Amino acid sequence: MSGHSKWSKIKRKKGANDAKRSKIFGRLIKEISVAVKEGQSGDIDFNPRLRLAVANAKGVNMPKETIERAIKKAVETKNDAMFQPTFEGYGPGGVAIFVETMTDNNQRTVSDVRAVFNKRGGSLATTGSVSFLFERKGIFVIDKGDHDLEELELEFIDAGAEEFEYDEETKEVEITVDFSDFGNMQKKLEELKIEPKSAVLERVPTTTTELNVEDATKVLALIEYLEDLDDVQAVFHNLEMTEELEKAID
Repeated sequence: MSGHSKWSKIKRKKGANDAKRSKIFGRLIKEISVAVKEGQSGDIDFNPRLRLAVANAKGVNMPKETIERAIKKAVETKNDAMFQPTFEGYGPGGVAIFVETMTDNNQRTVSDVRAVFNKRGGSLATTGSVSFLFERKGIFVIDKGDHDLEELELEFIDAGAEEFEYDEETKEVEITVDFSDFGNMQKKLEELKIEPKSAVLERVPTTTTELNVEDATKVLALIEYLEDLDDVQAVFHNLEMTEELEKAID
């Protein structure tokens, strides 16, 4: 399993119980806003991106009233411009880091991201410096519920699933598909009447970098500082999450 995938799971388990919930809500509200603007509709039946954003919001237990308010506000202010710049760089030990943002002020976002890299032992790089180290994948997380795992796996393979993993502790199934099969998996879940807890496009590393615990924790600190920035939507990296490191941050 990739280092980024393990780190994503650790964040999911912690995210439901700590102060990061408000940050998660903020990012999803931005995604709802952009979905409404790009799809030119506040109706989830006619706006696939909005439907996905709302599903992700429900997956983290965002109140229905908050979702509806976000959609209403986006519809009423659909002329406001939002940009989605990305940043590439390196953390301590040469770990590759890719940052996705969503902002109404590029200058502020560039300044904030650069400051975190500089202060936490990293460095920004030019476009294309690390992006080739990642593959675009769709990651779906669903509750197993009463479904038969073998039957589900066959259904999902038919829709393009590359990986199918069941977590005994959380009772969740994680399905990985190629970027090109993201829509196919969405349709399959709709056919099976399964609402995903989350459905996101991620950048999965093709190779990982293993560091000692001391250096690796510096990288994770840099990543968390980046994730705490208001304009940052997601941070991807190729740090190998070793068992020793997992125990150190548990």
